[in-house]
Parts: sequence; structure tokens; C-alpha cells
Amino acid sequence: MPARALADFLDNNNVNYHCYNHAPAVTASEVAQSAHIPGRHMAKTVIVDVDGKLAMAVLPANQYLDPEKLRLALHANRVELAEEEDFKDCFPLCETGSEPPFGNLYNMNVYVDDTLLSEDWLAFNAGTHTEVIKMGMGDFLRLSQAQACAFAMLH
Repeated sequence: MPARALADFLDNNNVNYHCYNHAPAVTASEVAQSAHIPGRHMAKTVIVDVDGKLAMAVLPANQYLDPEKLRLALHANRVELAEEEDFKDCFPLCETGSEPPFGNLYNMNVYVDDTLLSEDWLAFNAGTHTEVIKMGMGDFLRLSQAQACAFAMLH
């Protein structure tokens, strides 16, 4: 069962989504493989520190975050990966590293990489290392209030 706050959020906003269970996996690439989801559709959420404020960077599992590209896209002074210690308490009822990409549930901005926008659906961790939610891209963008920009790079 996905984190209750996430399920309630999606249900209350009339989102058509599917929740899938998979073998325990930690990295987004492992999750994509375990859940049989193409890496370009599997969104990973990376917690970043943008000028001292935590935010979510959402990108395909088969790509890496380029903090410098994100810094330039946001016209920020500093963007770096957040330390787990700095955000582990920000996501109640979520296993660390399985945060769903809805920063508005956690008082964080969300930035989505442009490459994800070419897909009509995406999948993401549902708050655990054994569950994935799949939903339409339009609903994700509407509900996450994500700002699109370019910050991913290929492996």
C-alpha cells in the first residue's frame, strides 16, 4: 500500500493510477528492472539543496542529475545533492530513498527534467522499496506543480 498521504492525495484529485508491487530494490534502475518498467519512464527523485532550501529533482532512472545544469536552469547560486541526514525526517511514513515526486506534500519545490516530458506516463516509488505507482504525465505535472527544465545527463 503506498504511503497513505500519497494515496489520499491521488484519490482526492481523481487521478487514475496503478500501484505495482515488485521485489525489493533500492536504486531507480533496479526498481525499473524489478517492476519491468523502461528506464525512460521510471522517474527517480533526487533531493537537492538549492541555495539552502531542499527541493526535488525528478529525472529518468536511466540518467544522472547534473547539479551545474540545474543551477544554471534555476539561476541559483548553489545546487548540490542533499545529504540523507538533512532530509530523512522530511518524509514521514516513507522509506529513505523511496520518496514520491510530490514535493508539495512535503513543502518542497519540484523540478522535472525535460526528457521525462516526452513520455505520456511515468512510474515512481510509492514511499517504499517494494511499490511503484504508474500514472499519466499530465496528472503528474498538474498535481506536482513541477517546473520543467533541463538538468539530466546520460550515463
